[in-house]
Amino acid sequence: MLTSLSIKNYALIEDINISLEPGFTIITGETGAGKSIMLGALGLLLGDRADFGSIRDSEKKCVIEGGFSISNYKLENFFKKEDLDYEVNSIIRREILPSGKSRAFINDTPVKISSLQKLGGYLIDIHSQHETFSLGNAGYQFRVIDTIAKNESVILQYKNELKEYKLLKNRLSELKEQQSQAAKEYDYNIFLLNELEEANLKEGMQEELEERYEELNNVEELSENLSAAIGYLQQEEIGSLDSLKSVRSHLAKIAQFSAAYEGFHERIQSVIIELDDIEAELTNSLERVEANPEELEVINQKLQLIYNLQKKHNAENVAELLSISSELREKVSVTENAEAALTGVEAAIEDQKEKLSQIADMLHDNREKIIPAFIEQTESILKDLGMPNARLNIELRKEEEFLANGRDQLEWYLAANKGGSFKEIKKAASGGELSRIMLAVKSILAAQSNLPTIIFDEIDTGVSGEIAQKMGEILQRMGINMQVIAITHLPQIAGKGASHFKIFKEDNEVATQTKIIKLEVDQRIEELALMLGGNIKSESALAHAKALLN
Repeated sequence: MLTSLSIKNYALIEDINISLEPGFTIITGETGAGKSIMLGALGLLLGDRADFGSIRDSEKKCVIEGGFSISNYKLENFFKKEDLDYEVNSIIRREILPSGKSRAFINDTPVKISSLQKLGGYLIDIHSQHETFSLGNAGYQFRVIDTIAKNESVILQYKNELKEYKLLKNRLSELKEQQSQAAKEYDYNIFLLNELEEANLKEGMQEELEERYEELNNVEELSENLSAAIGYLQQEEIGSLDSLKSVRSHLAKIAQFSAAYEGFHERIQSVIIELDDIEAELTNSLERVEANPEELEVINQKLQLIYNLQKKHNAENVAELLSISSELREKVSVTENAEAALTGVEAAIEDQKEKLSQIADMLHDNREKIIPAFIEQTESILKDLGMPNARLNIELRKEEEFLANGRDQLEWYLAANKGGSFKEIKKAASGGELSRIMLAVKSILAAQSNLPTIIFDEIDTGVSGEIAQKMGEILQRMGINMQVIAITHLPQIAGKGASHFKIFKEDNEVATQTKIIKLEVDQRIEELALMLGGNIKSESALAHAKALLN
C-alpha cells in the first residue's frame, strides 16, 4: 500500500508531504484545486512520461517520492529479476531535472522507466474519469474476464506461441517468394554454375598456369641464358668454380699459420659447395627446358577461360570465382529442394497451430466457466446501486482465426430497464449507469486480485443521493481488504472514508500554490457541510454532515 507521498516543485505544488493509511481514504476539493495535479504526480511516480513543462520553478529539479509497504504482496522475485534490493518498506523516486532529463530510482537504485511501470502495475490501479468509458472497449472487457478467470499465465503462453506461429508464417511467405524468384532465374543460374564447375577451378591454379605459360613462351631465352650461366661456372681457365678452387688450393697451404687464414679457407670452401649446388640445379633446369607448342596452347586456353570468367563475374581472382560458384549452387539448391523446404515449414506451422488451438481452447473454457458467476455478482451489486432491473449478458464466440488473446470474440450487452432489450453496453448505459457498472466491476476485481491500492478519480460521476450513499458503502467495504483512495465531490461518499484529505489553492504575494491537509473530525464536518450546502454553513447542513460522518 501507499504509505507516504512527497511532491516538490511540480505544477502548482511547491512542497507537500502526506502520510496515508490503510482502508478507505477520501480526497476532496473544489474544481481546479489541484486534484488532477496530484494524480499526474502519482502517474509520474509509476512511470508516465515526464514533461519538463510541469516543473514549477525551471531552475530547480522536480522530485516525487512515494513510500510503499509491500511485505504482503510476494514481490521478492520481481526485485531479484530487476537486480534491486528488496525492502518491505520500499521507496520509489522520480526526478525531472532543469535540463529536461528524467531519472527514476527504486530504493535509491537508478532504474529504467520500464521497471517503474512494471512495479507500478503490482502496486496501484488508478481509475481515471475517462476509464469508465472503456467498459465498451473489447480489450478492457477481455482484461476483466481474464483477470477473474486467472488467465494471465495462459495468455502469456499463448502470446509467445502466437509470435512463433507468425514467424513461421512469415518464413513460409519469404520462402515462397524466394523460390518464385529463384525459379525465374534457375535456368540462367544453372548455366553459370555449370560453366564455372566445368572450368574445374582450384585455389592457386591461376598462378601456376601463368608461371608455366611464361616458361613455355620463353624457351629460347631461358636456354640461352641458362647455358651462358653454366658456362661461366664450368669453363676451364675462366670458369668461376675452377678459379675458386685455385683460390682454395692457395689458402689451404697457409691455413695452418693462423686462425684468420683458416677462416678464409673455410669460407671459400662454403662458396664452392653453394656454387656446385647452383650449377647442378641450373643444369637440371636447362635439361627441362624444351619447346612444347601443344602444352603452351592448352595452358593459354585455360588462362583465357579464367580471364573471361573473371571479367564476366567481375571477379579479381579464382578465389572470388569459387565463392560465386558456391552462391550459385545455393540458389540452384533452393529451387531444386523447394518442395522439401516448403513441406518442412508447413509441417512446423501445423504443429504450432495445434499448440495454439489447445491454448486458445483453454482460454475459452476458463472464460466460459466464470462468466455466469461474474454476471450474477455484477447484477447483484447493481441492484444495491439503484439498478434493480439491470441485466448483463456477455457473448463469447469462438472464431477460427487466431486473435491477439485467443480465438474468442467478446461483447458485453446491457438491458438497463425492465423489459428492455439487450444493447451494446456503451450504447445502452448513461454516464451515471456506466459509473455504477464500473464500480461493480472494480469491486469484483478487487476481491479477486492481490492489488495493494486502487485510486478512483470521480467514480461517482452522474450519481447522487441514495445511489451515492450505496457507492460509498461499496468503496468502504473494498477498503477492508485493500487501500482505497477516492477523489469525490459527493458528501455521501466522503463521509464513508476512514481518513479525509482536502486539496485547495492558496495565493501569496508571489504565486498560487496547491496544498493538501488531512482533516480532523471538526474539519471534516465543516467540509461535508460545505459540500452539502455550498458556502453557507447552515445548522441543517452541519447536522446532515455529522449524520453522514457517523
